[in-house]
Amino acid sequence: MWKELRQKIWEGRGVWTVAPGVAGLVILLRLLGFLQAWEWAALDQYFRWRPREPVDERVLIVGISETDLKNVGQWPIPDNVLAELLKKIKAQNPRVIGLDLYRDLPVLPGHDELVNVFETTPNLIGIEKINEQDPSASVAPPPVLEELGQVGFNNVVIDADGKLRRSLLYMVKNDQPTISFGMRLALMYLEEQDIISKPSQTNPLIFHLGKGTFQPFQANDGGYVDELEFYIGELKFLAAPWVTLPADDRGYQILLNYRGSARTFPRVSLTEVLEDRIPPDLMRDRLVLIGATATSLNDFFYTPYSGDTIATQERTPGIEVQANMISQLLSSALEGRSGLKTWSEPIEGIWIFLWSLTGATLCWVLRDAEGLTKLLPRWTVISLVLALAGLVGSSYLAFIISGWWIPVIPPALALLGAATATTGYIANFEREERHTVMNLFGRHVTKQIAEAIWRDREQLLKEGRLRGQKMTATVLFSDLKGFSTVAENMSSETLMAWLNQYMDAMAGTVLDHGGVVDKFIGDAVMAVFGVPIKRTTSAEIDQDAIAAVNCALAMAQKLQTLNREWQRQGYPQTAMRVGIATGDVVTGSLGNAQRLDYTTLGDSVNVAARLESYDKTLDGGICRILINEETYQHLHNQFPTKQIGQVRLKGREQLTAVYQILL
Repeated sequence: MWKELRQKIWEGRGVWTVAPGVAGLVILLRLLGFLQAWEWAALDQYFRWRPREPVDERVLIVGISETDLKNVGQWPIPDNVLAELLKKIKAQNPRVIGLDLYRDLPVLPGHDELVNVFETTPNLIGIEKINEQDPSASVAPPPVLEELGQVGFNNVVIDADGKLRRSLLYMVKNDQPTISFGMRLALMYLEEQDIISKPSQTNPLIFHLGKGTFQPFQANDGGYVDELEFYIGELKFLAAPWVTLPADDRGYQILLNYRGSARTFPRVSLTEVLEDRIPPDLMRDRLVLIGATATSLNDFFYTPYSGDTIATQERTPGIEVQANMISQLLSSALEGRSGLKTWSEPIEGIWIFLWSLTGATLCWVLRDAEGLTKLLPRWTVISLVLALAGLVGSSYLAFIISGWWIPVIPPALALLGAATATTGYIANFEREERHTVMNLFGRHVTKQIAEAIWRDREQLLKEGRLRGQKMTATVLFSDLKGFSTVAENMSSETLMAWLNQYMDAMAGTVLDHGGVVDKFIGDAVMAVFGVPIKRTTSAEIDQDAIAAVNCALAMAQKLQTLNREWQRQGYPQTAMRVGIATGDVVTGSLGNAQRLDYTTLGDSVNVAARLESYDKTLDGGICRILINEETYQHLHNQFPTKQIGQVRLKGREQLTAVYQILL
């Protein structure tokens, strides 16, 4: 069993060579960031394919549109207008109000009125922008709200391709942790249901919020790429820093699980609220967000729903991005809606390797599906397409059902790369095998037999040579009568030309009758019928015996033609003897790496040779043909024969029944 297992492993060495190599190359490309943009694009496509989710009615947006700007007459909106808006919203008893407008400076008139509203609205949260690296780019919060602790930052993290895929929950300000606008609003909304944030007992970076569990984004999560560092002595280098910007995982970030594209959340306009054109209880117990939706204000972001062509990409208002962030927190805490989850790097590496192994295995197993002349047989292509569909389908289902972001681009490249590499390996391997087989048989068999041998090469070849096989075959030996006398009376040059004419004619006759020219021994020709592909039925063995006798008769006719030509050329004429024996033989290749020859051994070979040389006084005309008992039985009286009798052949103790084929 172990021997068979080792043999199977050895036969499949191409798979075990290609799969790890291709997987390793794909993983390296991934670590260097070459695949990051493609993986982001795949994730974005999954978002766009995902069925529309139910509208989150807990969140309501009060948008400031172009029409609102025209009605108000200026930007920023005056403090008195903003104060009036907040009063009307408060009157509907929302649970939380989020003001996604910068208000660090007064916008007259009505500043005192707005300050009074700020001071008397404990469920109102304002915004600030933090930039400790460049304080001049920071935007301070409303002073009153800062004093009351009712402020959250609205910083966002944009990926290198300009899209927003992450949500920032906490960051550091003046060496102290501070909370984001969306997180503060969500926590305030959940407080009324006694849901608070609790750190995990096993990892302080993981926290629980109701039914949801959150862990921080890492720079190598999903398709993101961290900086790849290596050292030479004391010097630190970044591997291919020009390929992509490494992911910034500072602060506490999570992957943003959008609910949908723009206009996903319920929205009313500033004018509709100010003019009381909304239901009186529309905002009751809701989380109300106030922010810009006017195109001229340019508070928009590219998201996964924006598509892949920048010129035609749809952008989402910043206030709606905040709504998505808040909705993700609320849905996770209250309903257990899953956020986006990723595998660890080792598991992703195994995943990529498995798909590389799949591609290599498919091409290896199906390499003979349509013959060997096609580089990628139809069934291999179909199987690869189905495998790709399975990869995309499984990762997509994992995404929509459980929120798993499973790599799809690297395993797809590994699948196709391994298939391509395996195809090349097979082509090279088959080239070497064909070279070996053709070296052994190319001069000795017909094209049809050579192709048959090539089809069955797996059974014939072993470690670059043909393994020994025992089989039943018919052996033919032919020799010229009086060759020694002829050779004495001819010059060496003339003798070789004369003999080559004879050998060419006899070898061609053997091939024409489906035989294998085993070897030339001086003026003798040894041919075998029924090798190298093993015969399994009596009918096949009969055909080989009949073919051998027909070949001998054709050789006699060919010799008659040669004699007439030689007579005209002044060369001597001659006759020949043929011995034919059917029985067990052993076939295989003999030699070394520099020279291998296919040959046939066994008692039947000796019998055929002895029949050819038996009693040279026994006349047979131009070609005397003697056969053994086994050959005679397989001919089924198709040829006229004469029994010579039981004779003792040279070198054999047992008697052999001998028959002569009559011409």
